[in-house]
Amino acid sequence: DLFYCGYRYFCTCFLQHLHKTWAQQGTQPHSIKIEGDITLGGLFPVHSRGPAGVPCGEIKREKGIHRMEAMLYALDQINSDPDLLPNITLGARILDTCSRDTYALEQSLTFVQALIQKDNSDVRCSNGEPPIIPKPERVVGVIGASGSSVSIMVANVLRLFAIPQISYASTAPELSDKSRYEFFSRVVPPDSYQAQAMVDIVKAMGWNYVSTLASEGNYGESGVDAFLQISREAGGLCIAQSIKIPREPKPGGFDKIIKRLMETSNARGVIIFANEDDIRRVLEAAKRVNLTGHFLFVGSDSWGAKSSPILDQEDVAEGAVTILPKRASIDGFDNYFTSRSLENNRRNIWFAEYWEDDFKCKLTRPGIKYDLGRRKCTGEERIAQESQYEQEGKVQFVIDAVYVMAHALHSMHLDLCPSSMGVCEKMDPVEGSKLLQYIRSVNFNGSAGTGVMFNENGDAPGRYDIFQFQLSNTTNPGYRCIGQWTNHLRLNVNEMQWSGGDSAVPDSVCSFPCELGERKKMVKGVPCCWHCELCDGYQYQQDELNCDMCPFDMRPMPNRTGCRSTPIIKLEWSSPWAIIPVFLAVLGILATSGCIITFIRFNDSPIVRASGRELSYVLLTGIFLIYLITFLMIAEPSAPVCAFRRLLLGLGMCITYSAMLTKTNRIYRIFEQGKKAVTPPPFISPASQLIITFILIGVQLLGVFIWFGVVPPHTIIDYEEQRPPNPEFARGVLKCDMSDLALVLCLSYSIVLMVTCTVYAIKSRGVPETFNEAKPIGFTMYTTCIVWLAFVPIFFGTAQSTEKMFIQTTTLTVSMSLSATVSLGMLYIPKVYVIIFHPEQNVQKRKKSFKAVASAVTTQLSQKEDKQNGEPKSSCSFFTKRIVIVSLFNHFR
Repeated sequence: DLFYCGYRYFCTCFLQHLHKTWAQQGTQPHSIKIEGDITLGGLFPVHSRGPAGVPCGEIKREKGIHRMEAMLYALDQINSDPDLLPNITLGARILDTCSRDTYALEQSLTFVQALIQKDNSDVRCSNGEPPIIPKPERVVGVIGASGSSVSIMVANVLRLFAIPQISYASTAPELSDKSRYEFFSRVVPPDSYQAQAMVDIVKAMGWNYVSTLASEGNYGESGVDAFLQISREAGGLCIAQSIKIPREPKPGGFDKIIKRLMETSNARGVIIFANEDDIRRVLEAAKRVNLTGHFLFVGSDSWGAKSSPILDQEDVAEGAVTILPKRASIDGFDNYFTSRSLENNRRNIWFAEYWEDDFKCKLTRPGIKYDLGRRKCTGEERIAQESQYEQEGKVQFVIDAVYVMAHALHSMHLDLCPSSMGVCEKMDPVEGSKLLQYIRSVNFNGSAGTGVMFNENGDAPGRYDIFQFQLSNTTNPGYRCIGQWTNHLRLNVNEMQWSGGDSAVPDSVCSFPCELGERKKMVKGVPCCWHCELCDGYQYQQDELNCDMCPFDMRPMPNRTGCRSTPIIKLEWSSPWAIIPVFLAVLGILATSGCIITFIRFNDSPIVRASGRELSYVLLTGIFLIYLITFLMIAEPSAPVCAFRRLLLGLGMCITYSAMLTKTNRIYRIFEQGKKAVTPPPFISPASQLIITFILIGVQLLGVFIWFGVVPPHTIIDYEEQRPPNPEFARGVLKCDMSDLALVLCLSYSIVLMVTCTVYAIKSRGVPETFNEAKPIGFTMYTTCIVWLAFVPIFFGTAQSTEKMFIQTTTLTVSMSLSATVSLGMLYIPKVYVIIFHPEQNVQKRKKSFKAVASAVTTQLSQKEDKQNGEPKSSCSFFTKRIVIVSLFNHFR
């Protein structure tokens, strides 16, 4: 496309300019040249990044020299293998990237110079003939680079010239994008696999709230981006903060980073994609503010199992979990490298510099002044004997990358040159796009015995070792392998140790799990953070986010994870609320029965006849029924019990007060009639009194039977009556379907009779003492009214009490028993007492003549009036006497 052509044209022009510069200066890039039939390129960070204005800094012994020597070692092994590329020698052009992407770009242009056509038509020898220009060195593939940013820069150039590239250390996820880096492959897994492994580690430890730290650049930023994306897709993991470490941090910058991390102190887990220097400075900053043991680091492969990032910061790094691509130490390379010397390794132009740095000595070289402060190198020193040596971690992958090129070229040679012993015309030159196909098809066991292959994106399969830095491990302090990741995590949590030797995995969560019976109230925008709210009242925990009300007939379980049936209660016979009413009722029934038996036994005695036998038996029956209702009110509710409650609750009082009303009405009518005439009032005979009483009782019965027809009696369970705020005390009350209003209506007729009877009793209070039942009935009604006036506030005042049923039942039954007792005690107990204990008084007095009686009564009234008024008798007194005489006459008659 247009961009592709323009970019390639720019690179061509830039390369031509660069060649002219090199020609004018008489210099060429520092590189290692290994002759061979097919040449591979190599890019290694032999030196570190230099200070401003200087491209290269100090030599890098492990990441630079070890890795570069691994390529030379692999070339030696391949060239000596008779079965791999027989009769074909691999050569190399190895360049130093100085750990800088722009410098690496300049160096890598060397690889494409053979592919740029140059116009040499104006070039002539001194004799005028055209010059014989040697064929330029052609690189068929490139091994490298190390850093992801360097590989990205180089890959943009190599793709323009179809040169395959295989990296041994670049892990940035964006390099998997084949639309941009189609000629790039790598023998290490991308950070997307690493990020997936780190997400799995975080979840395996039960963390859901972590922060991320990334060094500015492709490696750190793309690694964290991959972690963030995977964590979002997986769900259940929240990022508290995502902090980027600048390339050139300002003084105090790392202290500010620690301060920011502490803003979300619950996020103790810190995912770190950073270079070694940044890791070390983060640990130093945490130690300065005394946060040793607070942060739980999960480090990427840049931390791995290295000691340099945690040097002198071991206490802060304790418990850090790190990840490293699965690798093995190559024994053959150890033997090869430790045998290198200044004499047998002249092909490595940087080896002398490595020698000086490794043995801390100085070689005498032309043009370089001898440093008096360092000893002189003898050349007899031996690696790993007089210096520390440990094989660098990526050596295995460098060797595998070179072998991938060799196997791909071998397969290509078998297909294109089946009968040729060397490079045939079809492979001269090697076509990069075809070689790429063979590269992606390789499948062999690498230097560590593990399979080497690529997926459709040119990435190696993800295979990682999981390490933890254990300082408290007395048997083997340091990094300890605690698991592996190969598409899925295998983590041995039992082998993990944390700060202070604790084996329990620390928490890194925004909010701790809610207790049973608590729901999560989510914090807006942060799905891992919530507040716990108790499902209170009659709510239960429906799910982790919601509470719901229990059904009306149920209450929540003690842990509020569900609902349970509400216990059903009723008034028990053994309850104190029942014992007192029953005791009173039993005494009342015995007393009433005693009165009835006595009256029956002495039915013809004067006292029984004088009390009005017929109405007395009716009234005693009513009193008996009033006492009896107590047992029905306490009995376990059922349809028959409820029916008898409706019937007898008002019937007993109705019978009692109907009889009393009939008596007081009779007395009142006689008294009033005596004021007007001598003739007696109507309906004062015993039969008439019974008929009037039964008519009054019939009204009550009619109302009850209508109630039966409209609402048949049945039981209900009232769950609202005893439903206090604390559901542990909730109870369902088994009772009859009789509301407070229905109960009042049931008693209302009896209350009307009682009030009416009281009115007549008040009106009849002036009746002479000869009418011996008037005053007892009056006292009975006054006392009864007082009892029922006390009943009303007690009964209705307990409507909101949790003991409502018990209090109201006891109040009602006691009030009814008291009213019955008052009637019994005022009207009949004195008569029974006389009948039983003073039978001499239970005799009919001698009959006097009417005149004698009248004279006696007149004299009595006259004396009474004289005492009360102090005045002489008048015609009014005579009239009163006349009325009394008539009444007495009627009474005795």
